[in-house]
Amino acid sequence: MINPLFALLVALALSTVIVVLFWPGKGIYATYKNAKRNTSRVLIEDALKHLYDYEERNVRCTLRSVAGHLSISGDDATRLISKLQSMGLVESRQEGIKLTPDGRSYALRIIRVHRLWERYLADETSVNEIEWHLNAEEKEHSISVEEAETLAAQLGNPVYDPHGDPIPTKDGEIPKRKGVPLTSLKTGEFGRITHIEDEPHAIYTQLVAEGLHPGIQVRIIDSAKNRIKFEANGEECVLAPLFADNVNVIPLKQQEEITSDFKSLSSLKKGQKAVVVGISKACRGPQRRRLMDLGVVSGTVVTAELESIGHDPVAYNIKGATIAIRRKNAEQIYIQPEENELNAQKKFNEEELN
Repeated sequence: MINPLFALLVALALSTVIVVLFWPGKGIYATYKNAKRNTSRVLIEDALKHLYDYEERNVRCTLRSVAGHLSISGDDATRLISKLQSMGLVESRQEGIKLTPDGRSYALRIIRVHRLWERYLADETSVNEIEWHLNAEEKEHSISVEEAETLAAQLGNPVYDPHGDPIPTKDGEIPKRKGVPLTSLKTGEFGRITHIEDEPHAIYTQLVAEGLHPGIQVRIIDSAKNRIKFEANGEECVLAPLFADNVNVIPLKQQEEITSDFKSLSSLKKGQKAVVVGISKACRGPQRRRLMDLGVVSGTVVTAELESIGHDPVAYNIKGATIAIRRKNAEQIYIQPEENELNAQKKFNEEELN
């Protein structure tokens, strides 16, 4: 005969297991279904983005390219494209797989969220720029249309992301990307960077390490088949053509040259005084706001007062307060001698607008 207490304990244990497995919305089974549904959604949205990218570059999209981009098997890619066809988002043509108008609209919504989030990370957080794209790759699938519009309003409805890519409007309109590859400039020619491609990640990491970002002016020193040597922000850079192709520039006339008239705060010697004319666009988010809160704004007089043993940081007198600023931040602050203040500020503002 079964012990009643034992039977009760078994019944309670079974009840607990059933609750844990099948609790509505929160049980293991519900969690599994949600994860599977979310994974399916991510694949759908990533496939649509891939198709949009290929169409923009006039590249033929195939099952093989979809499988390779999404890291899935050929069979899974076939099933995914079939599902997209049944949803009315893509169609197969002789020239390859193409987005339908609904598919293009869906792709642009995802791209809008992605680029808005990158803009948010750049302007409002201290997240390293190397991580912006990867972070946005995850976030783009979880932000609703309503949340995206709230974010856009919070950011002032930006037109470009921090890499220089145009942000689609909520109506699905998107301007054409400006500029030509850096490799198209000839020796001695000038240009202004308008876009840095953030994929592949390995190439983007190298471009960031070189200190390149939209807004920087460059001058080609030497253009050869195996390397491009150029000057950017007063520094000499060397890139392989494969890497340089991921940088877009607008060609400039020679007389528009470079902001070499401006020196950085890091060049100020102990006891020297200068006037701030601006902060580099490369200084973003909390760091930029911190500098401005400390009084580092156009027209402020600064004096180099004290240097640490390693010359980093350096203490500056800013509006009567002694403030330590590290070299990497001081290099992003442009200055001019006091007597050149008005002309320097005017020129800096004109170049920033360009």
